[in-house]
Amino acid sequence: MKRTLLRAALAVALLAAGAPAAPAAPAVPSVSTTASAADGDLADSWQPPLSTRGRYVVDANGDRFKLKSANWHGAQGSWNGSGDIADPAAHHDAEKSDQLPLGLDRAPVATILADFHALGINSLRLPFSNEMLHDQRPVPDAAVAANPQLRGKTPLQVFDAVVAATTAEGFAVILNNHTNTSRWCCGLDGNERWNTSQSAAQWEADWLFLAKRYKNDKRVVGADLYNEVRRTITDDANWGWGDGHDWWAATQRLGDRLLTEANPDLLVIVEGINWQGIPADGLPHGRPTLEPARTLSHTLVASGKLVYSAHFYGYTGPNHTGATGTGETHDWRYQELSRDELFATLRRQAFFVAADTGRHYTAPVWISEFGIGADETNPQARAWFGNLVDYLVANDTDFAYWPLVGFTGHGRWKLLDYDTEGRRSGILDGDDWRAPDWRRLVTAPGLTGPVPVVDRWNMLNLDHADAVQSLRTRARGDWDQGARKGVCPDGQRIVGLAHRDGRGLCTDAGAPRLDAPTGGFTVVTDERYVKEGDWAGGYTKLQCPRDQFMTGYSVRGQAVSAVLCTAASRALPVTGRTLWFDRGDNRPAGGPGGEFAAGNYKGQCATGEYAAGIAFTGAWAKGKTPDALLCRSL
Repeated sequence: MKRTLLRAALAVALLAAGAPAAPAAPAVPSVSTTASAADGDLADSWQPPLSTRGRYVVDANGDRFKLKSANWHGAQGSWNGSGDIADPAAHHDAEKSDQLPLGLDRAPVATILADFHALGINSLRLPFSNEMLHDQRPVPDAAVAANPQLRGKTPLQVFDAVVAATTAEGFAVILNNHTNTSRWCCGLDGNERWNTSQSAAQWEADWLFLAKRYKNDKRVVGADLYNEVRRTITDDANWGWGDGHDWWAATQRLGDRLLTEANPDLLVIVEGINWQGIPADGLPHGRPTLEPARTLSHTLVASGKLVYSAHFYGYTGPNHTGATGTGETHDWRYQELSRDELFATLRRQAFFVAADTGRHYTAPVWISEFGIGADETNPQARAWFGNLVDYLVANDTDFAYWPLVGFTGHGRWKLLDYDTEGRRSGILDGDDWRAPDWRRLVTAPGLTGPVPVVDRWNMLNLDHADAVQSLRTRARGDWDQGARKGVCPDGQRIVGLAHRDGRGLCTDAGAPRLDAPTGGFTVVTDERYVKEGDWAGGYTKLQCPRDQFMTGYSVRGQAVSAVLCTAASRALPVTGRTLWFDRGDNRPAGGPGGEFAAGNYKGQCATGEYAAGIAFTGAWAKGKTPDALLCRSL
């Protein structure tokens, strides 16, 4: 424990000047992460940066890194939105945070971090507000009374110090944009969307600024893009409509920008939509969570960087806001569901993302908020918590408890409380009914060590814009001006297309890194490469040259415009077949990759094939939409 205290104290001292720390990641072998170290060895147990393989997060050595996390809240703000902001009584649970992680007025950072080790966690979700990033006022001396080296600093400079001290202790840090303004979340508070109280451009700029700020601290591993996206008084956020409230499009764009303009090492974490509709009996309303990802998932320019997240609290429900009185409906709360009903609901709303392998939406799912009070006496609520922990353990799920730190005597949801003298109480001390479940959660057996490389599946969505997800192709510039273009991430190939609306399916299954690293591209707009026979008589055929394969396509309206072909790293067979899908789905059994164009006919080559061309016709009522694929053996 002395080593823990010393390292944290040193990091904070180094940050007293206000510059963010940038410790180099130690070049040490990875070891099992069955339980987090409590003696300072956590830093030696994993090697950043993190990425994903299928449903698992892995470190730089390819070893499992299970996110055993908790939320150190406060920098997102604590003011309830009414009353004197200087009065603690106007803040949530009378815990006035001054836009800082809670507890800095009561205990040294080194002590707090030592207690985090004792909890058995290995990572922290650090919420912040956009307002905090721009606040140039020095924090009140009283707000950092237990950490006097931080006096005179701005909230962001104190945040820097916390990040540096935390990562110096070996913890992984995930930054969470919790609110636009610095006030307590979550309701009709001006923070419902990423762009409710600010522009989307400002949201993106703030994220790029922050990602660049911590780029050299490799244990800052993730960007949790926004918290609990939900309805305003008049409008819902949506998933894929293409307007200014489209959460899917906003996160797709920002995720790509973070990876290409700021820090390619970050995990990009996208929470599902938390609420849609008016919460009144008889009106449509509910909590979509991650369900829309089944048919519209994210495809980032860097495969292996996407994590999905969701929040679950017992007093809320799949169609219940959690309100009592105003806004309360007669829908079930999660804690009112039977154990089996709860498990089925959890899987339907979020856990399918990790459970369903070999799908375009397959990714780690991080339950980045859940929690309950130590003073909870409702038997249903207590049973819900135990059942949720059972489900997390059984599914070996990444998690983050909310909240981590609070003030003694100010609510009982926190895992750790500190009084004004810095004395600790909570789940590590005394009789806390949550302690057995917590210990069971953080010590649960799960996959450790090397995680096998798995096939990647991704979808392309051209509903409203381009989906050029290849960095190599982006570097070439616009290869079909005026058309909507879709290109698979580097290393993948087109394997499926929709008959209408321009969606596609990509994979590297059966042939990882089929593309030649220094090979060229060919944009095909006519039949000049159709040399091995007419494989779709009477139809226009856009076919790749010999030893090239389809990685992209373009459309104008519904009509095919061009095919993008990429040189292969080896000679490719020319034996193949014509796959028609103009009158119905034509896919391999089981639909590998998942549903990527709901409501449309789809054609898909087998896993052991590559797509070498598209056929279409301009005949009456046909509209030049894709009708057939040329599928050739790998």
